[in-house]
Amino acid sequence: MSNPFSKLFGRSPFGPMQDHMSKSFNCAEQLIPFFQAVLAEDWEQAEKLQQRIAVMENEADDMKTAIRTNMPDSLFMPVPRSDLLELLTVQDKIANKTKDIAGIMLGRKMKIPAAMADAMVAYVEKTVKAAEHASRALNEIDELIETGFGRHESELVKKMIAEIDVCEHEADQLQVEIRAQLFKLEAELPPVDVIFMYKIIDWIGDVSDRAERVGSRLQILLAK
Repeated sequence: MSNPFSKLFGRSPFGPMQDHMSKSFNCAEQLIPFFQAVLAEDWEQAEKLQQRIAVMENEADDMKTAIRTNMPDSLFMPVPRSDLLELLTVQDKIANKTKDIAGIMLGRKMKIPAAMADAMVAYVEKTVKAAEHASRALNEIDELIETGFGRHESELVKKMIAEIDVCEHEADQLQVEIRAQLFKLEAELPPVDVIFMYKIIDWIGDVSDRAERVGSRLQILLAK
């Protein structure tokens, strides 16, 4: 096995997975400055950030393909290959949904009502925080393997998974509040804009949901 991914898998089954999750998180992280640009109606900056997100999402896709192609059918490791591939799919959807959000918002030059601005920023930040916790939890897996799934490291990862769940729950609460705010404003806004705003609200929630699912997949790995 001469290519870099094969070498990484020879050293650690999680190395490429961690790199992919880091890329997915970095992609999601761009939503914070992107929303700031949208709120300022700085469409030139928003376009630059959308293009950056698109590049990162494409890089994540390339990494996903390389991982799937180079992961051996059998590895001497404490977790099944199928579980790693399922985890990879969940991770990849974080970057995919981020690209969808930025693309549709830029394409329609969507304006966020001033009454919703602060809540939307908080919502996006909480969603990104969930993805950050997911990335950190995955990065602890190598240490966990080296200690033979020792109690201390196992408890640390479980704590980090719990932090993902908290962020996802708080994001869900913010989503409910924002949808209620938008409902009150519906009569003042063009119907098509309202439809797309609800879609964006749901998609932001999807990002935090995917992060929570990364934690759930890690929890399954710990249980085996």
